[in-house]
Amino acid sequence: MQGLGLIQIAVFLMTAAIAAPLAKKLKIGSVLGYLIAGFLIGPYGIGIIYQLYDVENIRHVAEFGVVLLLFLIGLELRPKRIWAMRSAIFGLGGAQVVGSALMLMGFALLANVTPIVALFIGLSLALSSTAFVLQVLEERGELTKRHGRLAFSVLLFQDLAAIPLIALVPVFAINQAGAPGMDMWAAGAAIATIIAVVIFGHYVLNELYRLVAATKVREAMTASALLTVVGVALAMEHVGLSAALGSFIAGVILADSEYRHQIEADLAPFVGLLLGLFFITIGMSLDIYVLRDEYRMVLLVAAGLVAVKLTITYLLARWRGLSNASSRRLAIVLSQGGEFAFVLFTAGVIAGVLDPSLAKVLTLGVTLSMITTPLLLLLDDMALKKEASGKSVPVFEKPRGQQGHIIVAGLGRFGQIITRVLSARKVPFTALDTSATQINLIKKAGFTGYFGDASRLNILRASRIDKAAGLVIAVNNQEASLKIARIVRDHYPDLPIFARARNRQHVHQLMDVGVTVIRRETFLSAVELTKDILTTAFYEEDETVNRDLKRFMEHDRARLYDDYKHFTDIEKLRAANRTAAIELEELFASDSKNGDDEAKK
Repeated sequence: MQGLGLIQIAVFLMTAAIAAPLAKKLKIGSVLGYLIAGFLIGPYGIGIIYQLYDVENIRHVAEFGVVLLLFLIGLELRPKRIWAMRSAIFGLGGAQVVGSALMLMGFALLANVTPIVALFIGLSLALSSTAFVLQVLEERGELTKRHGRLAFSVLLFQDLAAIPLIALVPVFAINQAGAPGMDMWAAGAAIATIIAVVIFGHYVLNELYRLVAATKVREAMTASALLTVVGVALAMEHVGLSAALGSFIAGVILADSEYRHQIEADLAPFVGLLLGLFFITIGMSLDIYVLRDEYRMVLLVAAGLVAVKLTITYLLARWRGLSNASSRRLAIVLSQGGEFAFVLFTAGVIAGVLDPSLAKVLTLGVTLSMITTPLLLLLDDMALKKEASGKSVPVFEKPRGQQGHIIVAGLGRFGQIITRVLSARKVPFTALDTSATQINLIKKAGFTGYFGDASRLNILRASRIDKAAGLVIAVNNQEASLKIARIVRDHYPDLPIFARARNRQHVHQLMDVGVTVIRRETFLSAVELTKDILTTAFYEEDETVNRDLKRFMEHDRARLYDDYKHFTDIEKLRAANRTAAIELEELFASDSKNGDDEAKK
């Protein structure tokens, strides 16, 4: 059967829709859930998809998810971020990968494979599952603990290491007996293509995104992001390079672009769905007969992999200064094989580096290693409870100098003042605006802003709102302001929100959503100008004016909260306004009389 029909699409979507939530419920991670689901519907399970379609053809479509994933990884690799985390990334991460790879390579050599194949296997197995680990840590609330942040740094190095590994699979094949030598013309064309992609991305892509953003057509922005990845991937494949390498390079080029959050938000759903499809196809290819016939080897691969990575990571964590509990936790969450092992094994078979039967054994071993992680975490939870009994201090260490960032939605006059102060105080922030023109003007003035609609949940997630210390709503549009407040309150009820309000009614609407820290945009400036009028035009004393203005602000704030009780009833508001005006006059008169009496004394 040619082409992916509606029946196949329906089966895959149903599988993905059931597998991911169920895996989360069982706390085994979505990656493992997809693998198990793929096995169940595959030729060695109940065989639904195998009867309908060729698994290999489906995988070719699904592999585009890996290409998109590497593009998003590139988007995250801003030079400043890498430099700030350089010690953990390149120190701990590099030592973990090199140490694990060498030990695993040694075990592979015992299986009578060539040194180059053993090195390829060792490097592939040294990589853990980024999606699996981050999901586990986030579900357990440990991502902000010290071991959680170090795990993120190690995973970031592993992601970086995976890029050249994927790109260099043909080089491993060249070193195999009988493999063709390297074509110098092809090598030159490959280098020229990479240079062309870098130049095009640096000087042209950002301008193209600016033109597309100016149209304010959301679908056009999504199409442009997808076209970027597909175009670069095609160019790379044309000269014999990895499409994944090309997409990664494109992502790195756009890492400092003001459109990176918008791009990430637009592509994230495609990445999640296609990666889910990729893991399902991997699960479908798990050969139950290999497990039956080679169960000793499969179990040995899984046990050896987990034991090696546990030992190496634990020792490195202790060397890094982590406590016993945190070191053990870090070692457990990084002990399994990862999704890049599946990618590399597949590429290795295609390139002739790995024998297909060996690749099947290794794939099953990695899958079993992923199953061990939730089990080891349950055992560790029991050990932690025992260790924590009788102690009043937390078992896990908090990171040193932990500080969340601020998200500023809106870069008009109001938002710019806030970002200037935050920048001067070196408070980390992510500023978003829907105007490409405004972003460009701010960039020319030397400040940083990103194109993105803060009323879209995926944009906020791309801005890492789950790790933010607070959100500032400084947008000019009143409806957009309320939409942002509602979305954030629904999904992040504990996040502090600081909002700009255009008028009293806007204040009441924001209060109705649950926002409590609100400032009217013209209130304080109007009060200050009133002070200048009274002291300059009427020569009133500063002390008297300050007293009256303080009284006015207190009275107005009290009124503002009292009026909230009936802000939708116009007649009651009018009556309250008349009463408040009389009250304010009486307060001023009373203060003036008391002031005169004090002066006579």
